[in-house]
Amino acid sequence: MTNLTPTGFLSIDGASLEYKWLAPQSSDAPTIVMLHEGLGSAGLWGDFPEKLQQATGAGIFVYSRAGYGQSSPIALPRPLDYMQREALDVLPKLLDAIGFKRGLLLGHSDGASIATIYAGAHQDHRLSGLVLIAPHFIVEDISIKSIAAIKTTFETTDLKTKLARWHKDVDNAFYGWNGAWLDPKFRDWDISEYLAYIRVPVMVVQGVDDQYGTLRQAEIAQEECYCPVDLTIIAGAAHSPHREVPGPTLDAIAQFARAALRDDPGLQAA
Repeated sequence: MTNLTPTGFLSIDGASLEYKWLAPQSSDAPTIVMLHEGLGSAGLWGDFPEKLQQATGAGIFVYSRAGYGQSSPIALPRPLDYMQREALDVLPKLLDAIGFKRGLLLGHSDGASIATIYAGAHQDHRLSGLVLIAPHFIVEDISIKSIAAIKTTFETTDLKTKLARWHKDVDNAFYGWNGAWLDPKFRDWDISEYLAYIRVPVMVVQGVDDQYGTLRQAEIAQEECYCPVDLTIIAGAAHSPHREVPGPTLDAIAQFARAALRDDPGLQAA
């Protein structure tokens, strides 16, 4: 990795992206790059990055995509292929900008879909595995129903105030995501084709009570991937297992990460 400060901003394609960098226990250790959900940001991961760093010894890099957190806003409406654009255009430049040498991608919801597209489109020898929390590969009825419901919640309750703690422009963050998913044309969104081209181990983490997706998403990964797929179902969790049931979720992810990176000399030296 380059000499990153613990917090700061990166300029990628004209956007200023906020980030947080948790240095590894060994200067030669690999890095886990974390990709947040559709209403997330670097800060909304809470203390999960710190706990993951302690559990794995790896460096942890978290950032807010354009339109989220303290990063630059975006023009609305978002294009319906915004996740493909993030994975194919932005993420490769970001990984190069931070000096990414080897490690994992860990994504949640939209972030998991972006990680999937990236790994399927780029045979990146630097990647040792993917962790996908509540991923979406296709659009399900339950997804649209819940996303329509949260729009009402955003506009009629204190949810907007709560989210404003984490986003400089909360309307930009919310409507950029919500508007794309509720566009009738988005029902045809399908990224399952990328799964067959992934060449590293994959972990799918799914909450039993996920209000935004069913176990069908995990089944698609198991059906389409030629690489190993490790499915972990978290009881008592909905769409955000790392927040709702943090202990078991952290343990499972850390175990997968250590196995995926077990031959890495930086971790062995830690």
